[in-house]
Amino acid sequence: MAHLIRHKIGNKLTNAANTVSNKSQAKVSGVFARLGFQAATDEEGLGFVDCDDLDFEYRQGMQMDIMQGDEEGGDMDGGDELMVGDSHYQRDGTGPPSSSSLKNTGACNELALEDKPKITSWDAGWNVTNAIQGMFVLGLPYAILHGGYLGLFLIIFAAVVCCYTGKILIACLYEENEDGILVRVRDSYVDIANACCQPRFASLGGHIVNVAQIIELVMTCILYVVVSGNLMVNSFPNLPVSQKAWSVVATAALLPCAFLKSLKAVSKFSLLCTIAHFVINILVIAYCLSRARDWAWDKVKFYIDVKKFPISIGIIVFSYTSQIFLPSLEGNMQRPKEFHCMMDWTHIGACVLKGLFALVAYLTWADATKEVITDNLPSTIRAVVNLLLVAKALLSYPLPFFAAVEVLEKSFFQDGGRAIFPDCYAPGGRIKSWGLGLRCLLVVFTLIMAIFVPHFALLMGLTGSLTGAGLCFLLPALFHLKLMWRKLLWHHVFFDVAIFVIGGICSISGFIHSVEGLIEAFKYGVEE
Repeated sequence: MAHLIRHKIGNKLTNAANTVSNKSQAKVSGVFARLGFQAATDEEGLGFVDCDDLDFEYRQGMQMDIMQGDEEGGDMDGGDELMVGDSHYQRDGTGPPSSSSLKNTGACNELALEDKPKITSWDAGWNVTNAIQGMFVLGLPYAILHGGYLGLFLIIFAAVVCCYTGKILIACLYEENEDGILVRVRDSYVDIANACCQPRFASLGGHIVNVAQIIELVMTCILYVVVSGNLMVNSFPNLPVSQKAWSVVATAALLPCAFLKSLKAVSKFSLLCTIAHFVINILVIAYCLSRARDWAWDKVKFYIDVKKFPISIGIIVFSYTSQIFLPSLEGNMQRPKEFHCMMDWTHIGACVLKGLFALVAYLTWADATKEVITDNLPSTIRAVVNLLLVAKALLSYPLPFFAAVEVLEKSFFQDGGRAIFPDCYAPGGRIKSWGLGLRCLLVVFTLIMAIFVPHFALLMGLTGSLTGAGLCFLLPALFHLKLMWRKLLWHHVFFDVAIFVIGGICSISGFIHSVEGLIEAFKYGVEE
């Protein structure tokens, strides 16, 4: 009897202490809410503050009954259902759901997971490696030309920052439930942006991110077409075929991308791209090493070209852009816990290979370094390397194209009944004919843009400064501060603020100088 009295008194004291703590936390949260920094689960926190003593005793009694049932060898399934019902009771104030409804829900979830193919950590790593170690490494020696050793430092700095912002972006997809377990409550970059703009501007953040993502992805596709035409015309200069004509041929080979339906198929292309990339790097670096005695070390200095270096910043940043793919990749991974390890290794490898490639190539050609470094190679091996690069560009195209299609379909065709246009998929998952036609039009649009703006490095700098810095630096840091403010340590806040400020400065300066470069290129009729 005395033990039971002590138990009840202890429960009441514990409940009173928790109530006071929760009320004080709610008040502090209200202050931060007025300042704009508020997590998305505050309504749950306020709900727990209102729990009274009877509710606490009810839940404690239920848990004790479950524990006793387990000790007596009771039905484990029944215990699980009661625990789930108890959680439902706390959250919504309703009674426990029926066992049949729980079983049906679980069956539906299992079917949904089975229908959606999952990728391994290696598949995700290949996709990220292909995104940050792709064709755009060809423009890095041109960045060293205008930045010297500072350009090398930026290659390392961008790798560290992009790896960090990729991790904090994924962290914004999760919230802790009442048991302190991280649960994925958001699915995409857009969901994170919308959560940050609640409650005043519910969908503004999503619209901004959608526009930035579409620009980034479509510009990436355009750059693949541009570089394919550039490489082909430099591989076969004696043929009476212009760069624009080669771009048309490349686009014709890319039309089957309109039939892509799964990220699993894209992963296979990424694997082939990575293999081709290593072969290309080995060939270019081997040629540069053969001319090591003529390397121009005196040309690499601690100086910057004030006019051209901001363009180089955009090129370096754009070569690391992968944040727009990360929520989809992490959500499709079989083991999401391995995401951080995958990010570390992919960015370390990219940093080392990019730095070596850029430095060795620049030392070989110094001031004669061109926008696409393979144009500096002698004609004897240029054709072989360029053909491999064209194959890599064509194989790299499906990933950003698939992502762009996914963003467009979710924004305009599948937005939970709020879409502007009807769904482009039939009930069986088959793409409707008009939906397939829209995909083909997107491929043709990338060709048209590549024909009218055939400037590889300037397009890289413009895109990297405009959307690359925003999606990789500015928005992840801002969203992390907004959603995770109460859980961040001081050094996390410092990193986020520093990244936001530095990224903003680089973005503005790079955008201005890239636009000036494009204007000059059109003014003087520069073809490439």
